[in-house]
Amino acid sequence: MPVIAVVNRKGGSGKSTLAAHIAAWCARNGSSVMLGDVDRQQSARAWLKRREPSLPAIAPWAVDQKNMLRVPTGITHVVLDTPGGMHGFELARVVMFADCIVMPVCNSMFDRESAEACHAELMTMPRVASGRCRLAVVGMRIDGRTNAAQTLDEWSEKLGVPFLGALRETQLYVRSLERGLTIFDLQPQLAQADLAQWAPILQWLKPQLYPPQAANDSANLTKPAARTLPPKAAVPMHNTAGEVVSRQRGSLSNSLMPAQESMVQGGRLSTLIAGRAATAPLQATIQPTLVRPTRATDNGTIPQFLKRSG
Repeated sequence: MPVIAVVNRKGGSGKSTLAAHIAAWCARNGSSVMLGDVDRQQSARAWLKRREPSLPAIAPWAVDQKNMLRVPTGITHVVLDTPGGMHGFELARVVMFADCIVMPVCNSMFDRESAEACHAELMTMPRVASGRCRLAVVGMRIDGRTNAAQTLDEWSEKLGVPFLGALRETQLYVRSLERGLTIFDLQPQLAQADLAQWAPILQWLKPQLYPPQAANDSANLTKPAARTLPPKAAVPMHNTAGEVVSRQRGSLSNSLMPAQESMVQGGRLSTLIAGRAATAPLQATIQPTLVRPTRATDNGTIPQFLKRSG
């Protein structure tokens, strides 16, 4: 199950706008998407309350920075709208469970410096540094009459972060969000210019949102083929008396099988609230029974099971 986090330390950078649109695009594609609002202002949750039931559904997810709830069954995608000023443990926790991070950045000296500091902290985290959690930048509220998009592109290239594109500053976003809509919910002819700006962003997001096999989606995990054993095949064993006994293959009790931690949908996210569950050590372990063979000197005879037949 892909988890997309929209992250930027600076408030007012367009995180809620970007998160709402990504969630709406997933819903338009028929995905069961949940919009998690980690921001204290609960902007995304307030927007969802304005959304008409006739529109593609987006499930709300009210969370705070200390508690995250288990993702309900049936949800296939999660989009996280995070608060400004997030750093340290809270930022690391989001990174731990995100498959990719999209960073919205406005074109000003203050926005770029704040985003650069956030990027520096993100790169100290193994999942981001190794590429397991991918990172990209989107320009927000860009005036097309200026070279702001080019400035952000060059800035991102210097940081070594993909610049996906720039979204223009327009009242179309403002009016749509006030009605619980996104530009993806409008008639295409009304948002043609904006949909064109989203094209390169969605091109990058598609492999993250719809991978061949999501890293934490148990439904896509392929189980190895079980080894087929011949039916009713007797396996010679010895009891404590040294007598030969037989046990049918496949008759081992389930309690003797290796314990496995099942991967449930949203399993990575659920550990945010529960922590790592204390796992009791396996009580029943298989220990080989040592059988001391009876020596001929013990009673002057050769044990029966050592005699050759015929």
